[in-house]
Amino acid sequence: MSTVKAEVKTLLDKLPDECTFEDVQYHLYVAEKIQRGIDRAKAEGTLSQQEVEKEFSKWTIQ
Repeated sequence: MSTVKAEVKTLLDKLPDECTFEDVQYHLYVAEKIQRGIDRAKAEGTLSQQEVEKEFSKWTIQ
């Protein structure tokens, strides 16, 4: 797995030269949230499509 520093370098290389600090912060925020989600899914597991539909049907009016 690559280091955080390498991931940031890759992210910066993908952004346009005209990007702002705000653009960089946003993309770092999104990347961090995605990584947290992946880590949480590994730790806690995931739900199948049927399980999600079953849970979601409890919240909707039919």
